[in-house]
Amino acid sequence: MKVARDEFGFTNNDIAIDKFFSRFLEYSKTSHQPATTARYRVVLDHFKTFLNSYPRVTVLSEISADLVDRYKVFRKEGRMNADSQVVESQTEGTEHPEKKGARSHTINFEIRTLKLVFNLAIKWGYLKENPTKEVAKLKVNDSKPPRFLTVDECKRLLKACPSELYSIYFAFLNTGMRKAELENLEWYDVDLERRKISIRRKESWQPKTGEREIPMNNALQGLLQNLWQDNAATHGSRYVFCAKDGGKLRTKLREKLIEIGHQTGIENLTRLHTLRHTFASHLVMQGVDLPTVMKLMGHADIQTTMIYAHLASDHLVEAVNKLTF
Repeated sequence: MKVARDEFGFTNNDIAIDKFFSRFLEYSKTSHQPATTARYRVVLDHFKTFLNSYPRVTVLSEISADLVDRYKVFRKEGRMNADSQVVESQTEGTEHPEKKGARSHTINFEIRTLKLVFNLAIKWGYLKENPTKEVAKLKVNDSKPPRFLTVDECKRLLKACPSELYSIYFAFLNTGMRKAELENLEWYDVDLERRKISIRRKESWQPKTGEREIPMNNALQGLLQNLWQDNAATHGSRYVFCAKDGGKLRTKLREKLIEIGHQTGIENLTRLHTLRHTFASHLVMQGVDLPTVMKLMGHADIQTTMIYAHLASDHLVEAVNKLTF
């Protein structure tokens, strides 16, 4: 029994940092999405690189709040940003890493990751207290506004799309879905009568921030109605957007988007997330309030949605002008 408990980390013994990080990543493989585990791995690799400057710190209990604060400075100085792109490019609302120093929101994400890791160490009996507990977040003032497409750029993109990609990019622009949400969307998630798309967990996949519903506009309803008729007449796939054989979509959507961007002269079209940003940005510019945008986007908290707040400034003025006291 003791051997089994030791194997799964439930004793109160100290543990080597490398060994614990490896054990955490094994746990993450079975508990999180592969992309999430990949982000966690990058963060832990960054932290291990930082610890090379502290050769005497070898076991988990020797990690202190002071050491974590020093790690923030180390990341802000930017000695390893080639690897940082993995974290930054997959974190909500980011573009590319800066040449000098990781951005504040990236460092905050890494500290949140370490907090999660050390909380698990407490649960498993390796730590009594989380060393990140008293570590303050950095003030975020270095974020660039997210890139989004203009109406003209959206039209140029869709006009240049080959037929097999048109419906996919059209859906991205009209729903703000994440890539994994679109790839895992099945026909039972689509209610054409109620005009609703449900983002919900599957047996082998779950949404990043929980389940939600996205209403369809007229154009999207028409497109999905045609797709449903085509699907019924051909392979009868359970996936809304599928491969030619009816299986799960395998197209490299980001690479295809970049190709179209080059063909049409749309600058800086390098990320699928730009289409998601486009959906949210145009909603805000049309006067939709941020809490509603938050729900439609599936953001975990309003702070993520606040990256679009600057787009609402003119509408705020219009709102105040409606007062007639």
